[in-house]
Amino acid sequence: MITFTTAALCDAHSAEIDLQIAEPIFKSYGANPVFCGHISTLKVFENDELLAQALAEKVENRVLVVDGGGSHHCAILNGEMAKTALENGWQGLVIYGCIRDSAAIDQLPIGIRALHTHPLKCPKKVNGDRDVLVSFAGVNFRKDYYLYADADGIIVFKNSPS
Repeated sequence: MITFTTAALCDAHSAEIDLQIAEPIFKSYGANPVFCGHISTLKVFENDELLAQALAEKVENRVLVVDGGGSHHCAILNGEMAKTALENGWQGLVIYGCIRDSAAIDQLPIGIRALHTHPLKCPKKVNGDRDVLVSFAGVNFRKDYYLYADADGIIVFKNSPS
């Protein structure tokens, strides 16, 4: 059971140099608005193949952070992919881009943050980078840093605070 709030974490750790707070640019999707875990990253642009591959892997206590370039031209995550993420243990996703099938996603017990929805699926192509530094919303997201998300926002620490 998750027992944190980002506000309380910020109050307790605001003096720490490694605390980063994401700009409030994301909308919340999925039935679990609160999630946390170690970060895995992807950098893609208007394609979902690498994202689908990552979500198909079994993980434990991980959050996938996807730099989709902030594109508003198509969706890089759909309902089936979100269901796969849930089945494989992903705690949540943060997507700097768009999703589709939001009504179906909102029924799933997973947390997802994305810029917006878009009805168009993206073209199929495999390109992008995995587990690299991605930067957006004023935060540098790195593999194995720790992310916390709730209704108040998204925060990132180098190490999980005790």
